[in-house]
Amino acid sequence: MRIEKKSWPETFEKIMSGEKTFDLRLADWECKPGDVLVLKEWDPKTKKYTGRVVEKAVSYVLKTKEFKCFTKKEVDQFGYQVITLK
Repeated sequence: MRIEKKSWPETFEKIMSGEKTFDLRLADWECKPGDVLVLKEWDPKTKKYTGRVVEKAVSYVLKTKEFKCFTKKEVDQFGYQVITLK
């Protein structure tokens, strides 16, 4: 499945260059390995698409609602960090 989403300029550029190899999104839509995420650069200042598009294959999906490794107190104190591995 091809899934289109907005991407703000700073994030879009880092994904396009290959520096950023993950995307954190609200899980209000379904996504699975094998899908293609089509990111369309969105300028929040002009509230318009820039015309730049990048497509990336989805290789792994982690849904944090299912991730019960930390207490609410720990999450409230420290938050989460996402780490990309090479």
